[in-house]
Amino acid sequence: MAGGGARGDVTEAFRVAPPRPATRRSTPGRSEAGARLARPLMPALVRLWRPVKPVVACVTGLGWTVLVLGLAGWAGGHWLGWREAAVLGAACLALVAFAALFLIGRMRLAVDMDLSPQRVVVGNPSMARFTVTNLSRWPVIGLGVEVPVGVSAARFTTPLLGHGGTYEDWVTIPTSRRGVVSVGPVLTQRGDPLGLVRRQVAWASPLELFIHPATVPIDELGTGLLRDLEGWTTQDISASDLAFHALRDYIPGDDQRYIHWKSSARMSAVAGEQKFLVRQFLDTRRSHIVVVTDVDPASYGDDDEFETAISCGASIVTRALLEEMDLSVVCGSVRVARPAAHLALDTFSRAQLEPVSVGTAVARMGDIMGDLSLAVLVTGQGVPFDQLRWARTMLPPQVRLVVVRVVTGAPILLRETGNFVEVRVGALDDLPRALRGGVIA
Repeated sequence: MAGGGARGDVTEAFRVAPPRPATRRSTPGRSEAGARLARPLMPALVRLWRPVKPVVACVTGLGWTVLVLGLAGWAGGHWLGWREAAVLGAACLALVAFAALFLIGRMRLAVDMDLSPQRVVVGNPSMARFTVTNLSRWPVIGLGVEVPVGVSAARFTTPLLGHGGTYEDWVTIPTSRRGVVSVGPVLTQRGDPLGLVRRQVAWASPLELFIHPATVPIDELGTGLLRDLEGWTTQDISASDLAFHALRDYIPGDDQRYIHWKSSARMSAVAGEQKFLVRQFLDTRRSHIVVVTDVDPASYGDDDEFETAISCGASIVTRALLEEMDLSVVCGSVRVARPAAHLALDTFSRAQLEPVSVGTAVARMGDIMGDLSLAVLVTGQGVPFDQLRWARTMLPPQVRLVVVRVVTGAPILLRETGNFVEVRVGALDDLPRALRGGVIA
């Protein structure tokens, strides 16, 4: 029995013992200890990597290949006794060390860049001029210069530049397509002749070249369809303006320049006493025109039709600027209210096809709707007429809406109903005649 009891105790002890190792597993403790050791090392590693990173970045792909070959050859010669591999490794390492000598020292340069001009019409030339001046006491030999132009780049090599020496060159920028081209920054590249190491430094800030769409000259916006050149009349009574409203009795303090003498004389004769009548006016406000260009891909048959619509909108904006009208431009998700004259067409340079419906584009006018006198909507053949009528209901009743619909190859057509006018053009050259009245449907 005693032996059995002993065996029972041992068995019971083993039944209780297994959970204990589970509560004493060392893996979490080791990982926590490793984390505690790594935390103070991370700032030190970052501090060590910070000065090393620019040096590593200077090594090119070819340089890394030569360096790896050098290390492999040295290791093979040292551990395997392969003398040829050791010689090759030593030569590769010496070559990398010699190439690194070309990066010693800092260059003191003055680099400048400008565009001439910065805004052009599509197809007109534009150039970027850059200058590199050596400000150091030591000459600079064969400095590589790279000027990014959009997705491509122009590359140059400067001659020997002594102290104060200057190198100047020009980059011709293609302007065959409307858009915005990023030019710069100017990059200088310094390295060895074999291309093992290279240090690149960016100088001068990048500039944007705005390539505006082609436009056509159109008549004054005060003639034909686009009336309201001198301003539109409100119902606000004014004592001094251009729109005559009525005559009223003179009140002390009124400007005597606005006394209507003939009417005052007749009134005085009828009343038997001296009476004066003064003119009363209605306020007129300066014409405010908004040009909305539809950028929805579903509105156009192809990209050429969209570009024609962009040019039509830009042509109307150009005429409004010449007449010094208050102007706002809505192009997709971008809205510019009363822009400076030289910045107004930049919106059309940035315009791209995006899924923004006509109604959404008109709604972006927001707070300027109450101040409008004329709205021009430029769109394509894919917009139903009902959607245009719905866009008209979003405007105040007194605002005249002119819809310029671009349908490639179609004849000029005009439909007018009250304050809603639809003009159809088949090409950009049709726009001037269409806005003069075109062909009545």
